[in-house]
Amino acid sequence: MGTAGSASTNSTKPAMRDSLIAAAFQLFLERGYEQTTVDDIVTLAGVGRRSFFRYFPSKEDVVFPDHEQCLADMTRFLAASADSDDPMVRVCGAARLVMRMYAENPTFSVQRYRLTREVTGLRTYELSVVWRYEKTLGDYLRTRWADRRDGTLRANVAAAAVVAAHNHALRHWLRSGGEGDPLAEVDSALEFVRGTWSPDAVVAAPAEEAEDVVVVITKRSTPMWRVVREVESSLGES
Repeated sequence: MGTAGSASTNSTKPAMRDSLIAAAFQLFLERGYEQTTVDDIVTLAGVGRRSFFRYFPSKEDVVFPDHEQCLADMTRFLAASADSDDPMVRVCGAARLVMRMYAENPTFSVQRYRLTREVTGLRTYELSVVWRYEKTLGDYLRTRWADRRDGTLRANVAAAAVVAAHNHALRHWLRSGGEGDPLAEVDSALEFVRGTWSPDAVVAAPAEEAEDVVVVITKRSTPMWRVVREVESSLGES
Protein backbone atom coordinates (compact mmCIF):
# COMPACT_ATOMS: atom_id res chain seq x y z
CA MET A 1 0.00 0.00 0.00
CA GLY A 2 2.72 2.45 0.86
CA THR A 3 6.48 2.82 0.84
CA ALA A 4 8.66 1.42 3.57
CA GLY A 5 10.19 4.85 4.03
CA SER A 6 6.92 6.54 4.89
CA ALA A 7 5.99 3.80 7.35
CA SER A 8 9.32 3.98 9.14
CA THR A 9 9.19 7.77 9.42
CA ASN A 10 5.83 7.81 11.16
CA SER A 11 3.73 4.69 11.68
CA THR A 12 0.57 6.78 12.01
CA LYS A 13 1.09 8.75 8.82
CA PRO A 14 -1.08 7.48 5.94
CA ALA A 15 0.77 5.87 3.05
CA MET A 16 1.26 8.15 0.06
CA ARG A 17 -1.16 6.08 -2.04
CA ASP A 18 -3.85 6.36 0.61
CA SER A 19 -3.19 10.08 0.96
CA LEU A 20 -3.76 10.55 -2.76
CA ILE A 21 -7.02 8.60 -2.62
CA ALA A 22 -8.23 10.60 0.39
CA ALA A 23 -7.30 13.91 -1.26
CA ALA A 24 -8.97 12.93 -4.51
CA PHE A 25 -12.27 11.99 -2.89
CA GLN A 26 -12.28 15.08 -0.71
CA LEU A 27 -12.01 17.21 -3.83
CA PHE A 28 -14.49 15.14 -5.80
CA LEU A 29 -17.07 15.64 -3.07
CA GLU A 30 -16.31 19.34 -2.66
CA ARG A 31 -15.84 20.43 -6.28
CA GLY A 32 -17.12 17.58 -8.39
CA TYR A 33 -15.20 14.98 -10.34
CA GLU A 34 -14.98 16.84 -13.64
CA GLN A 35 -13.83 20.05 -11.95
CA THR A 36 -10.97 18.31 -10.10
CA THR A 37 -7.61 17.91 -11.83
CA VAL A 38 -4.63 15.72 -11.01
CA ASP A 39 -2.75 18.90 -10.11
CA ASP A 40 -5.46 19.72 -7.56
CA ILE A 41 -5.14 16.26 -6.03
CA VAL A 42 -1.37 16.27 -5.68
CA THR A 43 -1.40 19.80 -4.28
CA LEU A 44 -3.83 18.80 -1.54
CA ALA A 45 -1.90 15.59 -0.85
CA GLY A 46 1.38 17.52 -0.73
CA VAL A 47 3.18 15.41 -3.32
CA GLY A 48 4.32 15.81 -6.93
CA ARG A 49 2.62 14.70 -10.14
CA ARG A 50 5.15 11.90 -10.59
CA SER A 51 4.05 10.45 -7.28
CA PHE A 52 0.46 10.36 -8.45
CA PHE A 53 1.25 8.55 -11.70
CA ARG A 54 3.49 6.13 -9.85
CA TYR A 55 0.33 4.70 -8.32
CA PHE A 56 -2.46 5.63 -10.73
CA PRO A 57 -2.27 5.71 -14.54
CA SER A 58 -5.19 8.15 -14.73
CA LYS A 59 -7.67 10.13 -12.66
CA GLU A 60 -10.23 7.37 -13.19
CA ASP A 61 -7.92 4.82 -11.57
CA VAL A 62 -7.85 6.71 -8.27
CA VAL A 63 -11.61 6.12 -8.04
CA PHE A 64 -11.07 2.36 -8.34
CA PRO A 65 -7.77 1.85 -6.52
CA ASP A 66 -8.42 -1.67 -5.26
CA HIS A 67 -9.70 -3.58 -8.27
CA GLU A 68 -6.33 -4.57 -9.74
CA GLN A 69 -5.36 -6.26 -6.48
CA CYS A 70 -8.78 -7.87 -6.20
CA LEU A 71 -8.52 -9.24 -9.74
CA ALA A 72 -5.11 -10.66 -8.91
CA ASP A 73 -6.49 -12.26 -5.74
CA MET A 74 -9.40 -13.74 -7.68
CA THR A 75 -7.09 -15.15 -10.35
CA ARG A 76 -4.90 -16.82 -7.71
CA PHE A 77 -7.95 -18.19 -5.90
CA LEU A 78 -9.26 -19.79 -9.08
CA ALA A 79 -5.82 -21.09 -10.09
CA ALA A 80 -5.55 -22.84 -6.72
CA SER A 81 -8.73 -24.83 -7.42
CA ALA A 82 -8.46 -28.60 -7.21
CA ASP A 83 -9.91 -30.85 -9.90
CA SER A 84 -12.34 -32.18 -7.32
CA ASP A 85 -13.77 -28.72 -6.58
CA ASP A 86 -17.23 -27.89 -7.87
CA PRO A 87 -16.54 -25.18 -10.50
CA MET A 88 -19.67 -23.23 -9.59
CA VAL A 89 -18.80 -23.27 -5.90
CA ARG A 90 -15.35 -22.00 -6.79
CA VAL A 91 -16.51 -19.08 -8.96
CA CYS A 92 -19.05 -18.08 -6.32
CA GLY A 93 -16.23 -18.05 -3.78
CA ALA A 94 -14.21 -15.87 -6.14
CA ALA A 95 -17.11 -13.42 -6.48
CA ARG A 96 -17.36 -13.29 -2.71
CA LEU A 97 -13.78 -11.95 -2.62
CA VAL A 98 -14.98 -8.89 -4.54
CA MET A 99 -17.79 -8.22 -2.09
CA ARG A 100 -15.37 -8.59 0.79
CA MET A 101 -13.22 -5.88 -0.80
CA TYR A 102 -16.18 -3.49 -0.83
CA ALA A 103 -17.17 -4.46 2.72
CA GLU A 104 -13.73 -3.62 4.13
CA ASN A 105 -14.42 0.11 3.74
CA PRO A 106 -18.18 0.80 3.60
CA THR A 107 -17.83 4.60 3.70
CA PHE A 108 -15.47 4.69 0.73
CA SER A 109 -17.55 2.13 -1.17
CA VAL A 110 -20.74 4.17 -0.74
CA GLN A 111 -18.98 7.41 -1.72
CA ARG A 112 -17.62 5.76 -4.85
CA TYR A 113 -21.03 4.34 -5.74
CA ARG A 114 -22.64 7.78 -5.49
CA LEU A 115 -19.85 9.35 -7.51
CA THR A 116 -20.07 6.81 -10.32
CA ARG A 117 -23.83 7.36 -10.52
CA GLU A 118 -23.17 11.03 -11.27
CA VAL A 119 -20.30 10.73 -13.76
CA THR A 120 -20.94 8.96 -17.05
CA GLY A 121 -17.26 8.40 -17.73
CA LEU A 122 -16.83 6.59 -14.43
CA ARG A 123 -19.81 4.34 -15.12
CA THR A 124 -18.19 3.37 -18.41
CA TYR A 125 -14.90 2.69 -16.63
CA GLU A 126 -16.71 0.63 -14.02
CA LEU A 127 -18.34 -1.51 -16.71
CA SER A 128 -14.91 -2.29 -18.12
CA VAL A 129 -13.82 -3.46 -14.67
CA VAL A 130 -16.92 -5.64 -14.32
CA TRP A 131 -16.18 -7.17 -17.72
CA ARG A 132 -12.70 -8.15 -16.53
CA TYR A 133 -14.15 -9.91 -13.50
CA GLU A 134 -16.63 -11.75 -15.70
CA LYS A 135 -13.90 -12.74 -18.15
CA THR A 136 -11.74 -14.08 -15.31
CA LEU A 137 -14.60 -16.26 -14.09
CA GLY A 138 -15.47 -17.34 -17.63
CA ASP A 139 -11.88 -18.30 -18.44
CA TYR A 140 -11.77 -20.56 -15.40
CA LEU A 141 -15.11 -22.20 -16.19
CA ARG A 142 -14.20 -22.75 -19.84
CA THR A 143 -11.11 -24.63 -18.70
CA ARG A 144 -13.07 -26.75 -16.22
CA TRP A 145 -15.81 -27.55 -18.75
CA ALA A 146 -13.54 -27.97 -21.76
CA ASP A 147 -14.67 -31.57 -22.23
CA ARG A 148 -18.35 -30.59 -22.53
CA ARG A 149 -19.89 -29.97 -25.93
CA ASP A 150 -21.66 -26.91 -24.49
CA GLY A 151 -18.70 -25.94 -22.30
CA THR A 152 -18.04 -22.51 -23.79
CA LEU A 153 -21.69 -21.46 -23.77
CA ARG A 154 -22.20 -22.86 -20.29
CA ALA A 155 -19.14 -21.03 -18.97
CA ASN A 156 -20.11 -17.70 -20.53
CA VAL A 157 -23.67 -17.82 -19.23
CA ALA A 158 -22.69 -19.07 -15.77
CA ALA A 159 -20.04 -16.36 -15.37
CA ALA A 160 -22.55 -13.70 -16.39
CA ALA A 161 -25.10 -15.08 -13.91
CA VAL A 162 -22.59 -15.02 -11.04
CA VAL A 163 -21.65 -11.41 -11.83
CA ALA A 164 -25.33 -10.41 -12.09
CA ALA A 165 -26.12 -11.97 -8.71
CA HIS A 166 -23.09 -10.36 -7.08
CA ASN A 167 -23.95 -6.94 -8.50
CA HIS A 168 -27.58 -7.28 -7.43
CA ALA A 169 -26.49 -7.81 -3.82
CA LEU A 170 -23.80 -5.13 -4.04
CA ARG A 171 -26.14 -2.46 -5.38
CA HIS A 172 -28.77 -3.26 -2.78
CA TRP A 173 -26.18 -2.81 -0.02
CA LEU A 174 -24.73 0.39 -1.50
CA ARG A 175 -28.16 1.95 -1.99
CA SER A 176 -28.85 1.34 1.69
CA GLY A 177 -25.82 3.48 2.54
CA GLY A 178 -23.71 0.47 3.51
CA GLU A 179 -26.10 -0.82 6.17
CA GLY A 180 -26.44 -4.49 6.97
CA ASP A 181 -24.21 -7.45 6.15
CA PRO A 182 -23.14 -7.38 2.49
CA LEU A 183 -21.48 -10.79 2.70
CA ALA A 184 -24.72 -12.39 3.86
CA GLU A 185 -26.56 -10.67 1.02
CA VAL A 186 -24.13 -11.85 -1.64
CA ASP A 187 -24.09 -15.37 -0.21
CA SER A 188 -27.88 -15.58 -0.63
CA ALA A 189 -27.71 -14.26 -4.19
CA LEU A 190 -24.84 -16.56 -5.17
CA GLU A 191 -26.51 -19.57 -3.61
CA PHE A 192 -29.51 -18.86 -5.80
CA VAL A 193 -27.37 -18.90 -8.93
CA ARG A 194 -25.42 -21.95 -7.84
CA GLY A 195 -28.63 -23.81 -7.18
CA THR A 196 -29.97 -23.24 -10.68
CA TRP A 197 -27.23 -25.50 -12.03
CA SER A 198 -28.51 -28.44 -9.99
CA PRO A 199 -31.63 -30.09 -11.45
CA ASP A 200 -33.19 -30.78 -8.04
CA ALA A 201 -32.21 -27.50 -6.40
CA VAL A 202 -34.53 -25.62 -4.06
CA VAL A 203 -33.02 -22.24 -3.26
CA ALA A 204 -33.98 -20.19 -0.22
CA ALA A 205 -34.53 -16.46 -0.52
CA PRO A 206 -32.56 -13.94 1.61
CA ALA A 207 -33.14 -14.06 5.36
CA GLU A 208 -35.31 -10.94 5.47
CA GLU A 209 -37.67 -12.63 3.01
CA ALA A 210 -37.51 -16.11 4.51
CA GLU A 211 -41.18 -16.78 3.89
CA ASP A 212 -40.51 -16.84 0.13
CA VAL A 213 -39.00 -19.94 -1.40
CA VAL A 214 -38.03 -19.98 -5.06
CA VAL A 215 -37.96 -23.27 -6.94
CA VAL A 216 -36.31 -23.36 -10.33
CA ILE A 217 -37.39 -26.29 -12.49
CA THR A 218 -36.11 -26.59 -16.03
CA LYS A 219 -35.83 -29.23 -18.69
CA ARG A 220 -32.37 -30.35 -19.68
CA SER A 221 -33.02 -28.93 -23.14
CA THR A 222 -33.89 -25.43 -21.85
CA PRO A 223 -31.52 -22.82 -23.38
CA MET A 224 -29.10 -21.32 -20.87
CA TRP A 225 -30.16 -17.78 -21.78
CA ARG A 226 -33.68 -18.61 -20.67
CA VAL A 227 -32.40 -20.01 -17.35
CA VAL A 228 -30.43 -16.82 -16.71
CA ARG A 229 -33.48 -14.71 -17.58
CA GLU A 230 -35.47 -16.63 -14.97
CA VAL A 231 -32.69 -16.07 -12.41
CA GLU A 232 -32.61 -12.31 -13.00
CA SER A 233 -36.40 -12.10 -12.96
CA SER A 234 -36.63 -13.96 -9.65
CA LEU A 235 -33.94 -11.74 -8.15
CA GLY A 236 -36.07 -8.74 -9.04
CA GLU A 237 -33.28 -7.09 -11.01
CA SER A 238 -34.48 -4.13 -13.06
